[in-house]
Amino acid sequence: MNDLLFELPLPELFDWQACLDYMARSPLECLYKADGEGVTRLLRSGGGALLVRLAAPEPALLRAEMLEGERPGDAGLEDLARYVRDWFDLDRDLRPFYKLAAGDPLLGPLTERFRGLRIVGIPDLFEALCWAILGQQVNLAFAYKLKARLAEGYGESILRSGRRYHLFPAPERLLEVPEEELCALQLSRSKARTILAVAGLMAGGSLSREALLAAGSPEEAEARLTAVRGIGPWTAQYVRMRCLRDASSFPIGDVGLHNAVKSALGLDRKPTLPELGELFAGWRGWEAYATFFLWRVLY
Repeated sequence: MNDLLFELPLPELFDWQACLDYMARSPLECLYKADGEGVTRLLRSGGGALLVRLAAPEPALLRAEMLEGERPGDAGLEDLARYVRDWFDLDRDLRPFYKLAAGDPLLGPLTERFRGLRIVGIPDLFEALCWAILGQQVNLAFAYKLKARLAEGYGESILRSGRRYHLFPAPERLLEVPEEELCALQLSRSKARTILAVAGLMAGGSLSREALLAAGSPEEAEARLTAVRGIGPWTAQYVRMRCLRDASSFPIGDVGLHNAVKSALGLDRKPTLPELGELFAGWRGWEAYATFFLWRVLY
């Protein structure tokens, strides 16, 4: 029998199956395994790693069970619960977003089709930044392969029931890694340099999720990110959305968003940036959620 770690109440306008369906969209995902009932993931806890299984046996209850590892103390359990709440954006009241979407000809049908979907986040800043950097100007399948190579090469792992679960490497793990070694994994030289620079900044304490969240505004957090060479507006906006939980983040230059709007509106071309700006003007404050629901059209 698995060891129950904790249970979390689920908020209104949350659907576990909608989140699982999103998480199962690619068989190339290396950091967790989502199936029809739950998701299994290796998570950090103190100095060790725990293999955790999340499932919702009741509509309003999320249960976390430990499959492998050493049971953490109370503080560790609180950290894990906080991670899970952040991962699925459980602390956000989405009623204003659904109210805004209800009368919208584009967003309304999407919120009905994917009702209960939350932005599935990336609470770890280094993982979020690396994922965004790896995804720059490549297709999603290749970005997944690059992420797997980093995780397999430099992260901890656990083998259970014939499947290996990986932790994304901590920034400290990459400090002594030569640039050429990352390039041998098929990272471009610019991506390798940016990831190593970010690893150095985070390991040294000059870049952290806590500091970005404490910045005076989301724009200030974005400015700190784009001050790092190799991190442009799209990467920073993506991190604001998936890691910093900024619902107003608007990755207007995202190719996937352009394709999603083209598909949802039945256009014969991609929308222009001014057209996108006009479309999103009525969704101010909820641009990240509008983007996420539009992305969902693509898979």
